[in-house]
Amino acid sequence: MVLQSLILATLLTGGIQGTPPQESPIPSESFRKEVAFDWLKKQCDLGFRYPGSEGHLKCRDLILEETKKHCENARLQPFSHKWTSDKKTYSMWNVIGEQNWKDAKVRIALFAHWDTRPTADMERTAANRKKPILGANDGASGVAVLLELMRVTKNAPKDLGILYVFVDGEDLGPELDEMFLGARHFAKNMPTPRPDYGILLDMIGDKDLKVPVEPNSYRYASKVVNAVYGHARTVGLASTFPYTFGPEIEDDHIPLNEAGLPTIDLIDFDYEPWHTLGDTPDKCSPDSLGKVGRLLETWLLKPNPQKP
Repeated sequence: MVLQSLILATLLTGGIQGTPPQESPIPSESFRKEVAFDWLKKQCDLGFRYPGSEGHLKCRDLILEETKKHCENARLQPFSHKWTSDKKTYSMWNVIGEQNWKDAKVRIALFAHWDTRPTADMERTAANRKKPILGANDGASGVAVLLELMRVTKNAPKDLGILYVFVDGEDLGPELDEMFLGARHFAKNMPTPRPDYGILLDMIGDKDLKVPVEPNSYRYASKVVNAVYGHARTVGLASTFPYTFGPEIEDDHIPLNEAGLPTIDLIDFDYEPWHTLGDTPDKCSPDSLGKVGRLLETWLLKPNPQKP
């Protein structure tokens, strides 16, 4: 609690100050929110996507196929995990694609998890808690934005390298020691050259989108937080990305930061259907996906990219 108070004081006194600047010239919008929303629905149409399910393999192949269209060196990063819940070993895969990676001056890794929760542990009844969730927001939303964004960033400045990383095993659980599995595997097996920093998308599709500063992100990567949230103001997205603290979240960014990769988590955790059977596409909005897409598109396509 003391640490959060200190960080909050820093935000209020040493963060972004003054009145928001006028919206600066940016590239014409090419991120298509309706296409992103179609990607969200396509994932959900595959059914549940937890490790070991039929939908899991189909979703892996869907993401890899699209990544190959827009990225160089699109590949799978396989790993496995013996799940304590049933003592079985499950195959999992991160899906990775590179754009301008080897020769870039600045390298950014973009993350989203593509697996879904095998147990609806926030349901009220014990019977429902044993069922898997569809994961429209918690899983499909971040992936949907990145699948559309990678099409846009094929035209990124050549001195900017982008690594798209779709991580698996984020939501296996039931406890934290069996979550973030793909991020942990990536953190131990980063590419050469390594990313300079990362941005994680998680649960960014709900209809009333508000993405405040996540405290762990500020603790580990305050320069990236300040830069990205400052940029949100310049492109008219300050109300969607308010420069105030939200709840402290354990997510894929934790093992990445612990491995020395400064990574922020863009997440709206104020979502009632979280880890329930109600996490379905009708709770999500193309407008929300479009706002996140606009933020990242204009951030990535800025001339002369710099490290925060």
